Amino acid sequence: MHRPGELIIHCDAPELPILQRRLALLVARLVVGLVMGGVLGDVRAWAAGLGEVHERFVHRFARSEPRESALAYMRGLIAPLERKHGWTLAEEAGHGSPDRMHRLLNRCDWDADEVLDDVRDYVVEHLGDPGAVLIVDDTGFLKKGVRSAGVQRQYSGTAGRTENCQVGVFLAYAGERGRTLIDRRLYLPTSWTDDRQRCRAAGIEDAVAFETKVAIAKTMVRRAITEKIPFRWVTADAAYGFSKGWRTELERAGVFHVMATTRHDTVVTRWAMRASTLIVDTGCHAAMASVVDLCSKATGAR
Repeated sequence: MHRPGELIIHCDAPELPILQRRLALLVARLVVGLVMGGVLGDVRAWAAGLGEVHERFVHRFARSEPRESALAYMRGLIAPLERKHGWTLAEEAGHGSPDRMHRLLNRCDWDADEVLDDVRDYVVEHLGDPGAVLIVDDTGFLKKGVRSAGVQRQYSGTAGRTENCQVGVFLAYAGERGRTLIDRRLYLPTSWTDDRQRCRAAGIEDAVAFETKVAIAKTMVRRAITEKIPFRWVTADAAYGFSKGWRTELERAGVFHVMATTRHDTVVTRWAMRASTLIVDTGCHAAMASVVDLCSKATGAR
C-alpha cells in the first residue's frame, strides 16, 4: 500500500544506473520545492523553478527527447498524483504510453552523477551558508525480490528492523535558508561485490568494490570539502560516529563535528591529544536523559 503522492522508486529492471537516475531527478525536484516554496501539486507555481533547475543540467542530454522527458518527469513528481510511476507520470505529461519515461531512465545516454553535480551547484548558489551542517544518514528501500542492486536482508532504519531491502547512504545540506540532499551512494554488501556475475547483471561495473557505509560517508564529505561547498559542521548517528578513524580525520582537518557513538567508546579530541581522553559511560547517558526527551516521528525512527 502506497501513500497518496508517494514516489514508487522501483522499476521494471533492477539495474543500478536506473536507480541512480531516479534519485538524481528526485533530488532536483526536492531542491525546486525548497527554493520555490508554494503548495505541492501546483505545477504552475513552480514552473519557473523547474525550468531554472532543468536549464542547469539540460546540456547533459545529447537529444531533445530526453531533455523534454526529464522536465516532464520532474513536473510529474510535484503533481498531485496518488501513485507515481511510469504510467502515471506519462499520463501527466500527455504521453500515450510510458515508453518515453522508460527510455529516459533505461536507455538514453546521460550521467546521473553529472546531473546531481549541477543540482548541487544550484543548491550552493541559492542555499549556501558558511554555517551549514552536512548530515550523513542511511535509509532502506524495502524490496520483495533479489535482483535489485544491493538488495539483501539487512537492517533498515526506515523499518526499524532487519528486512529485505536496499540501503542508500545520503548526504544532506542544512542551513538557515533550508535543507536538501546533495549526494547519495548505494551500499553494496559483500553478497553482491563478491559475486561479479550478479553485479554485471545489475549494471554494476567490475571496478566497483566493497565499501563500508562509513567509507562511503567519508568519500561524500571529502568531496564536499574538495568542491568547496560552504559548511561548518558534520553530524551523523552512532553507525558512523563510532569510527575513531573518521572522527580523527575530521579533527585533524579542523572540521567541527557532532557524532553519536556507543556508550563504551573512548573519544579523543584535539585538546585531549595534549591532555587526557574522555570515556563515554553510563553517567554521560544519564545526564543526557535528564535533558532530552525521546519521541517517535515514524516507524523505525526516534
